[in-house]
Amino acid sequence: MDSSTTYTIIFTIAAYLIGSISFAVVASRAFGLSDPRTYGSKNPGATNVLRSGSKKAAIATLLGDCAKGWLPVFLAVHYGDRFGIEDGGIALIAIAVFVGHLWPVFFRFVGGKGVATALGVLLGLNVWLGLATLVTWLVVAYAFRYSSLAALVAAIFAPFYYGLLFGANEILFAVIIMSALLLVRHGKNIGNLLAGKESRIGSKAAGAKQQPVKKK
Repeated sequence: MDSSTTYTIIFTIAAYLIGSISFAVVASRAFGLSDPRTYGSKNPGATNVLRSGSKKAAIATLLGDCAKGWLPVFLAVHYGDRFGIEDGGIALIAIAVFVGHLWPVFFRFVGGKGVATALGVLLGLNVWLGLATLVTWLVVAYAFRYSSLAALVAAIFAPFYYGLLFGANEILFAVIIMSALLLVRHGKNIGNLLAGKESRIGSKAAGAKQQPVKKK
């Protein structure tokens, strides 16, 4: 095994472990909120944390999940060549951090749907790619007030944006895999959207209560 392969494996494992940090759970505990896996959509993500009524916790979750997707990919893109990490390695690292969020080893492999982490990955690959996808999400979310619908549309457009900017390569394949996983993870949301039962952005969920502070 040559050194470039070794470094690619190390970076990929590290990316998965970073992705496995669930900021929805961490932020909820820090703000004294119920576990986001116990109310609303039961998804440990920023949108569900927002249903607790704590905007600060939701913002912390969003930024944390986005940053963890951005960091390993950004490092691989800008410094990976020093370790012999090429496009194929960058693609593996991008998928690894995203899969870490979906199936986190630190939280019994019960993770979120990956919207914020996917955005972080796209920003790490290229700022314009990430911004184009983010604008797509914002436009749909503003127009329809459904976070899931916005995520679905953004996931569909992301590979097209990448293809337009950079053409077909191994990293495009990674973006397609992420988009496909996002669509799969939103299967229940698709059913709710079709049935008119999907919760809108900002709606508060039953059971999203602040945990009582224990007296010492």
